[in-house]
Amino acid sequence: MSINRVVVAMSGGVDSSVAAALLKEAGYETIGVTMQLWPDDRPPSERPGGCCGIDAIERARRTCANLGIPHYVLDFREAFEKTVIADFCGEYRHGRTPNPCIRCNQFLKFDKLLKKAWELDADYLATGHYAKIKESPEGYRLLKAVDRSKDQSYFLYTLGQAELGHLKFPLGNWHKTEVRAKAVELGLATASAPESQDICFIEDGDYRTFLGKYSETSDPGEIADTNGNVLGQHKGLAAYTVGQRHGLGLGTGQPLYVIRLDIETNRLVVGTADKSLSRYLLASHLCWISGKPPEDQSGITAKIRYRASEAKSELKLDEDRVLVAFKEPQKAIAPGQAVVLYRGEEVLGGGIIESAGDGEKEVPEASALPSKHNGRGPASKTTAQPE
Repeated sequence: MSINRVVVAMSGGVDSSVAAALLKEAGYETIGVTMQLWPDDRPPSERPGGCCGIDAIERARRTCANLGIPHYVLDFREAFEKTVIADFCGEYRHGRTPNPCIRCNQFLKFDKLLKKAWELDADYLATGHYAKIKESPEGYRLLKAVDRSKDQSYFLYTLGQAELGHLKFPLGNWHKTEVRAKAVELGLATASAPESQDICFIEDGDYRTFLGKYSETSDPGEIADTNGNVLGQHKGLAAYTVGQRHGLGLGTGQPLYVIRLDIETNRLVVGTADKSLSRYLLASHLCWISGKPPEDQSGITAKIRYRASEAKSELKLDEDRVLVAFKEPQKAIAPGQAVVLYRGEEVLGGGIIESAGDGEKEVPEASALPSKHNGRGPASKTTAQPE
């Protein structure tokens, strides 16, 4: 009987460590690989922790040694810089709020790394993501993890049939507490590793300091309310995100939130909480798990950011764009973020948010709205199947 070979993306954390252990226990020929993402010639004070840090490589190496499996380091630094970091900085400069984890998954883990796995004659690539893959007569389906508090399916909506057939998510049916207990049982050093950061290359969540070091500065400009009244001065649009309340420097006597960032006029528009509500959004760069949009509109929900609750929605399609209309208005929809569409526990697909609107009279058709393509390149991709 042939033994399937699997390459495991080892981040140096507890999740990928246990994923590798489970696959080895299941009889797979298991190989650990770690992506080197961050330049090691930068000062230690500027090196991130988590899966981007230099220390992650050593933790992954020790884990693989403990498990008795080979470990390789793949130099993806140039690709990470060009594909993730440059996009991250560029999006903020243009008044949008990017999600670098989705972009890293799409273009590095499940494209570049998957191809490397095939070069190693592997049958599968595995990661420590909390999500599930289910094969059905219609094809592969991407499902939420059993542990809903750790579910990461939101970050995986760009996957297609070509990728899903060669991926394994061993932790899909595990709870985080069980994963840590398994790591303790195996004596893995990563058993007590802290939770990973929201953005691995941003220390303490301070993206503004990061942008100050690695990005061009943006010019100061006016802060105005939704009626055009100038209230103050902002420090550069890159320092703000839609929905932000603190750090505006306004003494108006009432809570004000960032409503939108107008890149053309370099104006930061603020307003009261009710002004941040939107009845619909327009998204582009669409990806569909099945390869095509859903014909059945029933039971669709949308998630406008990772920690947001899902909202009941209807879709209006227009070629490579979709208008997502909400049953109840949603707060602080940020252009540049991903909207991910679900039906129950299944991920249908998603796209990048271009704009949002209140639709006071009626929700328009997607074709009636102007395009605001951001030039990031299509989110969808085709990954060549191994021969």
